[in-house]
Amino acid sequence: MLRSCLVVIAFIAQSSAAELSVTAYPSIQEALNANPNRMLFVPAGDYKIDDKIRIRGDRAGLFGPGRIIQTKRDRPIIEIENATNAEVRDLTLVRPDGAMDTHNEAILAIKCRDLVIDNVRVIDNRSNAGTIAIRESKDTRISHCLVRNYMRVSVDDRTKPDDTGYAFNCTDGTGISVAYSTGTLIEGNRIIEEVFFPTPEVRDQYKLGKFVKKNRNRGLMISQQAWDEEYTSNWRQGSGIVVTAPEVSDFTRIIGNHIENAAQGIDIHSDHVIISNNVVHNSHMGMKAMHGSRNVIITGNQFSKNDLWAIGLMPGMASHAAEGDKADNSDGGSVIANNIISGFGHGSAHWMWGNERSPFKFDCGQEESDPPLTDVLIQGNVVNNVGPPVYIFDVIISTERGSNTPRGLHFANNLFPPGTRGVCNLEMQP
Repeated sequence: MLRSCLVVIAFIAQSSAAELSVTAYPSIQEALNANPNRMLFVPAGDYKIDDKIRIRGDRAGLFGPGRIIQTKRDRPIIEIENATNAEVRDLTLVRPDGAMDTHNEAILAIKCRDLVIDNVRVIDNRSNAGTIAIRESKDTRISHCLVRNYMRVSVDDRTKPDDTGYAFNCTDGTGISVAYSTGTLIEGNRIIEEVFFPTPEVRDQYKLGKFVKKNRNRGLMISQQAWDEEYTSNWRQGSGIVVTAPEVSDFTRIIGNHIENAAQGIDIHSDHVIISNNVVHNSHMGMKAMHGSRNVIITGNQFSKNDLWAIGLMPGMASHAAEGDKADNSDGGSVIANNIISGFGHGSAHWMWGNERSPFKFDCGQEESDPPLTDVLIQGNVVNNVGPPVYIFDVIISTERGSNTPRGLHFANNLFPPGTRGVCNLEMQP
């Protein structure tokens, strides 16, 4: 009996020591500075800050039910850098009225190893940067988080590249952004936008799509009509989830997430990727993989009410064949299996894109030199309509540039009810 009591007392003492509270210090930052390499408890309540919280070292971090309120719009909320085994758990991170629109992240992690971000709620961090952003890190886990209202009105400046040559008003924002990182797991998160919807009223209110700057000469990647009208329909930028830096980012798992009202649901520029059991609802495009994305498995996802395409694979300007010191960075060797695409063309943005669209898009490269998308297995997928289809083909295989038209696409056991012009614009190879 005595031994049992001693065990309980020891456990309580250990728990109290482990849950060292930030309330014992004048600020959260001072608590972290005084307790390096420790996890600190943030009790329930509001904690206003006017600078970013910095987490460094080994096994440092914050956890608890507290709400951290960043009052300054020109700073991130939490910055984690050069940390190993750091954790941020269970917190709520918000920006108040007057500080919601920002160019900064809620959580920015740089050069970390084995970082965990779990069950964190980020509300009204409306930024053209990633709300939860990971850079140059290895084996990060982002799980069971909520990102709500992450878009803002911004300007997309494309005046410097010769292939574009204009800047325009847009809405922009990304829920979870990963770059130059390997071994990332993004699992069970909810990324939902409830402020900026793709409606004519929102477009007109903020003059979205209107040029604000224009070069002397038209870029190669814009039509003469759009150049003359000084308007682009591509005024919704950003993604629910993006993983980029295709020649570095590798071994990414995106599993069981819910994304709603995004511009791009899932945007992949990475190799060895698993995209599985996600729901992407009411977004322009469900997902795309490009810029040298190889060995991508897209399986068991629900794509609901997407309007531009649901699944798209294509080369991009970062794609290239092996040459000299450059390793191969071409697209392909991928599998698209057992996905359901429902209500295609019935989302909020159908008025922007019309019926000249398709649930599946396999595109040519953006430039003549881009190597073609090659060797993709497409099997066991279902396109399900309620009522007549509002798209021309289930599958469009671009023939715009004959030299890099997609090749080696193999179709088997898919359920594709014909669009208004049929199932595919080309003969599908088994």
